[in-house]
Amino acid sequence: MLRIEKDGGGCTTRLRLSGRIQSDQIASIRSEMGDGCTSKILDLSEVTLVDLGVVQFLINCQDAGVQLVQCPAYVREWMLRERTEEAQPDSSDAGLTQ
Repeated sequence: MLRIEKDGGGCTTRLRLSGRIQSDQIASIRSEMGDGCTSKILDLSEVTLVDLGVVQFLINCQDAGVQLVQCPAYVREWMLRERTEEAQPDSSDAGLTQ
């Protein structure tokens, strides 16, 4: 189960996420982040489990300037693998000619 705690100070939104995060909960996280603040922080120190959709969401957040703090090592490694796979051309098309 996901728990979201929101702290706001100045124009910084900090969300502390706890527990399991599944793809169907991303909309709730986005909703909490959409308060107009320019600086956003996701504190993942108490996250226990994520799925592929959440990893992709976190990559997009990071690309958009959201700071990820206290991210579990396995999540960071998964994010790095996903970024690496996205950057590599699809080798299945390498032998095809037109």
